[in-house]
Amino acid sequence: MNPIKFLLSKQIKSPKVIREGGFTLTELLVATVMSVIIITPMLGFMVNILNTDKQEQAKASSEQEIQAAMDYIARDLQQAVYIYDAVGIDAIKNELPSPTDTDRVPVLVFWKREFLEDALTVKNTTTNQDEQDDTFVYSLVAYYLIKDNNTTWSNAARIARWQIRDGVLATGFTLDADDNQVANGVDCPGYENKYVSGYCPSSGYASFNLEGVGTIQQKMNSWTRLSSYTDANDQTQTVNLSASVVLVDYIDQTTNNPIPEKTCSTGSKVTPADFSGRNTTQMTSFYACVDTTNTTIQVFLRGNALARVQNSNIDCNNNNCQKNYFPTASVRVEGRGFLFTE
Repeated sequence: MNPIKFLLSKQIKSPKVIREGGFTLTELLVATVMSVIIITPMLGFMVNILNTDKQEQAKASSEQEIQAAMDYIARDLQQAVYIYDAVGIDAIKNELPSPTDTDRVPVLVFWKREFLEDALTVKNTTTNQDEQDDTFVYSLVAYYLIKDNNTTWSNAARIARWQIRDGVLATGFTLDADDNQVANGVDCPGYENKYVSGYCPSSGYASFNLEGVGTIQQKMNSWTRLSSYTDANDQTQTVNLSASVVLVDYIDQTTNNPIPEKTCSTGSKVTPADFSGRNTTQMTSFYACVDTTNTTIQVFLRGNALARVQNSNIDCNNNNCQKNYFPTASVRVEGRGFLFTE
């Protein structure tokens, strides 16, 4: 037989073995172990970077919010004409909102002269045209330190602002169809005078009274709000005060704080001593030194960035107080106005 034909016949008759490429089970196990050894530290490194970035963002946010809140409070206090000290707040506490709530304490309470832009309509005697003019009214403002279990807010404390202000009295008269004089303005429930439309007194507002015998502190400490009034149908109506508005959240809630509390070089410390039964009184994260006589005040504020990144163990202690998790701010303000009495 031809050698070539012989070889071809053998090749055709021999079974064909097809070998496919791939890894054995042992190779796969070795690769898996090596991947775990290499990837696990990398994942840990990435998680650590993400946590660090989250913490830094929390610190930055707290610092910005604390400073913004302090700037807002400072601008508010610049318009103050009288600032209550701890004794004064104790004296008028029942006239303020929620006097018996144990989850809040008033820290700043003051009267200010508030600017209202374009609140009045006056006649220009030259052009005989109506023009808008500015005016001022008195307002009572209170800032509260609040610590409760409201799930809307953080596990830390927060600061809320409450205000009531006087209305803008209307002036002049108009003539009706019978040529009778009718006072300008609108009626506001609970008040006898006529007021500019849209500028009624806040619910419960009552002005302070500087007449009579006594010091200015005694007179201001005797202030009482409007609690009820008789309507046109001779029915007694109870006055409900407006709610406070949260100014800033994530305020430090620590009560046993290793950060030394600042002392007042002038004036008296607020929060009020008579609120000692409240859980917010022992917090040193929001308090003030008040000089009622000179209408000056120094305010201290401390935030809590830990509350942004974790739900527990958010109190300040020796291990975390020095890591900028508790940004602080302080300001000294002198009111631009004052009250006096004979």
